[in-house]
Amino acid sequence: MRISITGKNIEVSEYLHDLAVKKLAKLDRYFPADTNAQVTMAVEKNRHIVEVTIPYTGGIIRGEEVTGDMYASIDNVIAKLERQIIRHRTKLEKNLKAEAFNEPMPEYVEDEEDGPRIVRTKRFSIKPMSVDEAVLQMELLGHSFFVFLNSETEGINVLYKRKDGNLGLIEPE
Repeated sequence: MRISITGKNIEVSEYLHDLAVKKLAKLDRYFPADTNAQVTMAVEKNRHIVEVTIPYTGGIIRGEEVTGDMYASIDNVIAKLERQIIRHRTKLEKNLKAEAFNEPMPEYVEDEEDGPRIVRTKRFSIKPMSVDEAVLQMELLGHSFFVFLNSETEGINVLYKRKDGNLGLIEPE
């Protein structure tokens, strides 16, 4: 696995870099050798944030942890990613074995204007998938909504988490 580590408001020391690479090596057994993993370490006041994103053809596996210690954040995010992979292993197995983990990262574009503004634009490729696959991707990302191309209706759909804990699906007519 190829690992790219960046820091926000922190200079990533060689020791911290080596530690993160060593810890991420635990996930090597789930991915092909050419998989790209993006690790972002950030410090905001007393919060140490570690975010790991691993894109693949079927979607993205992502984990984020915030603690008072960077080393604890690294340990927690690795444990979280491993739990996600194990919990969804049967659903992900075909993608893991198909060596599908090499899609580029979504681009983030910042735009500055006066008044209300768009602070982030995400661009991503849309792969046709079933509603069940979309539910899985939304859970793996930890988001409250997910936009996807429905393979049954061939239309763009939005899956979202409702306040009552159930899921909603928005389909165009």
